[in-house]
Amino acid sequence: MNAVKFNNHNKSDKQFVATLRKNVNDYFKENHISTRANFAMVIKTIVMVSLYIVPFVVILIVPMNFFFALGLSVLMGIGIAGVGMGVMHDACHGSYSKHQWINSMLGGTLYLLGSNVLNWKIQHNVLHHTYTNISGLDEDINSKGPIRLAEYKPLKKHHRYQFIYAFVFYGLMTIAKLINDFTLLFYYNNKGLVKSQNKTVRNELIKMVIRKTIYLFVIFGLPIWLTDFTWYQILIGFFIMHWVASIILSFIFQMAHVVEGAEQPMPEENIDTEWHVHQFKTTSDFARNNKLLGWYIGGLNFQIEHHLFPNICHIHYSKLAPIVEKTAKEFGIPYNLKSSFLDALSSHITRLKELGREPSINAVV
Repeated sequence: MNAVKFNNHNKSDKQFVATLRKNVNDYFKENHISTRANFAMVIKTIVMVSLYIVPFVVILIVPMNFFFALGLSVLMGIGIAGVGMGVMHDACHGSYSKHQWINSMLGGTLYLLGSNVLNWKIQHNVLHHTYTNISGLDEDINSKGPIRLAEYKPLKKHHRYQFIYAFVFYGLMTIAKLINDFTLLFYYNNKGLVKSQNKTVRNELIKMVIRKTIYLFVIFGLPIWLTDFTWYQILIGFFIMHWVASIILSFIFQMAHVVEGAEQPMPEENIDTEWHVHQFKTTSDFARNNKLLGWYIGGLNFQIEHHLFPNICHIHYSKLAPIVEKTAKEFGIPYNLKSSFLDALSSHITRLKELGREPSINAVV
């Protein structure tokens, strides 16, 4: 895989990065706290996992009508999205605990969604975090079906209406990954990315088949065996659960990078920007004062802080954000902040409209 090099020769940028690291490190030293999870994070983990598992157990053991079960399926979708954002995400970054076995165990909660940890780590930790918003490298801004998210992707006539239909397709994200994980594994293997993680495609394929089989047996087999619901009612509940989870996850992910002010640099061998500064230019925070939202989405509204310090548990981001913003402003570094969830959503819709009309620049297929 071709690597992109970031320019780190600017003395001012080097001083900025050194100062930023010092200011953040001083916060933890002065307050005598760890960068990892705390007790509040453990409580959140229990709540989020329970929000997914408890409704499913209730469906299995308590007789109920179909519409009440659908309500619980919605709750499961909310729960699994919360697990993904607020538990799995930190664990897969290694920021939940200093003990790798704890990170591996909690990172494995991704299997509760029927997805694959290795694929996620490659796509998110390696590609997205390293090459943020660079078309052709950051798969988070790859075209999602009929949705154009990158300036360097070809423009089609139907993209003009994507700001309307995009939200329907966003709801298919996790179901698509359930199926596409197999082809994605082979794609990453051909790029040498599986080997880079010290894995073999054969072993990972076997484990993926076993895990997905177990997931499908639990999510479909147990309801068929233990409840009176028909197979198509169970299928509807399954779809609703995934659609709810996908909509939540897609909204949060897109509002951090596909918004006004978040640049999409030209995909070229050398990027004339220091890597940390690149993260500021391509990333946005939103709704920093909404504590309930921040708690539920695992601090992903503090996306700038997360991209700069993915090894720090998100439970600390609300305290780090003012430090990061202040340091950035002292060095004249842009800090993209949307004041509320609705502002960020509106900005994302605006970008969808722009990307649906603007011709591509040196299109990357």
